[in-house]
Amino acid sequence: MRRLLMFNRVSMDGYFADANGGLDWVVQEPELDKNAAGNLGDNGTILFGRKTYDGFESFWPKAIDESPTAPAPHGEARRSPELRAMGVWINDATKIVFSKTRKDVTWKGSKLVREFDPKMIDELKNQPGKDMIMFGSGSIVSLLTEHGLIDEYWLVVSPIILGAGKSLFTNGTKHLKLALAESKSYPNGNVSLRYRKG
Repeated sequence: MRRLLMFNRVSMDGYFADANGGLDWVVQEPELDKNAAGNLGDNGTILFGRKTYDGFESFWPKAIDESPTAPAPHGEARRSPELRAMGVWINDATKIVFSKTRKDVTWKGSKLVREFDPKMIDELKNQPGKDMIMFGSGSIVSLLTEHGLIDEYWLVVSPIILGAGKSLFTNGTKHLKLALAESKSYPNGNVSLRYRKG
């Protein structure tokens, strides 16, 4: 059975994007990039809401070039081999995007799903293969949480207070007790927290 992991960067006050949906506030962490790049092979499918998919689609296909590095998708400008490894993996991964408004998806490996159906996610989880991961996509994260479909929540808390922004979990998200599986602090002040369903 495949697991579903949610990964998001969040501010100290719990926002995963600023009021305009931006991520320029994210505090970069090269050591975290190295750890993440080393675990990419564990996941084979990425789930997206439309807005997050649009952002990934506009950035990652162009970020991979002939150089040994790739640019950061948000925050301060920088390049690294780890970001290039992430970009190659994202471009090659199977991508499922939930959207009622997109007419089609043309990015390599992408599939458009018009309606969120928890049974479909359950069927995906019961198929053989690598685990699945979800980035951003607060509305879909809330729906998946409501139906108990996320196995692990991985949050990276940045040492910044935004004051306003977009909450990862929206009204209606059910009460869910989690168990801390791992916590790690990084030199630039970020803290990685991994929680599993209790």
